[in-house]
Amino acid sequence: MSQNFKIYSDYELMQFLKESSNNTELAFREIYNRYASTVHAYCMRVFNNPEQSEDVFQETFIRFYQSVTKEKNEDTIELVKNFNVPGFLITIARNYCLNLKRKEKKEVSVENYDYFEFEHHGYERKELLELIKTALELLEFDYREAFVLREYSGMSYEEIAESTKTSTANAKARVFRAKLKIKEILKPYLLDLQNKS
Repeated sequence: MSQNFKIYSDYELMQFLKESSNNTELAFREIYNRYASTVHAYCMRVFNNPEQSEDVFQETFIRFYQSVTKEKNEDTIELVKNFNVPGFLITIARNYCLNLKRKEKKEVSVENYDYFEFEHHGYERKELLELIKTALELLEFDYREAFVLREYSGMSYEEIAESTKTSTANAKARVFRAKLKIKEILKPYLLDLQNKS
């Protein structure tokens, strides 16, 4: 009879992965099911190219599996107790994205971003979202990434700091500055739209 892996915590699933048992594949599948949408959304928002985003998404889970199953010892299991699985997955995706970005020597862009807390003032949602997408593309990678992780992925500042290898204060500052920059970029467009309505 098939075991229901939905009942297990992330820590328990990680233990199954470390054991190299018959449960390894099922444990990995459950982790994938829990966090695939979060990782996929992140990848889609830092690359303008859907094919490239898909490659990063798949590579993230391959690297995650390889990393977790590489060493079979109790010390590694102990580290897993404080393990933040979604944070670790985002870190893997982020590092891979940064490596690709360095190779391409150009800024990545945010695609399909569909959320930003802003007063709509009756503007059509689609037009506003296009403006936000354009504004996000103009931001430096660090600001854009922090903004996406906070506003779209719903990560705490502590989780953002952990994923981006910075301090919590710096994570907060990046999100705050990203919002200011977006509002500054959008201001003339919004005034123009307001005058047209």
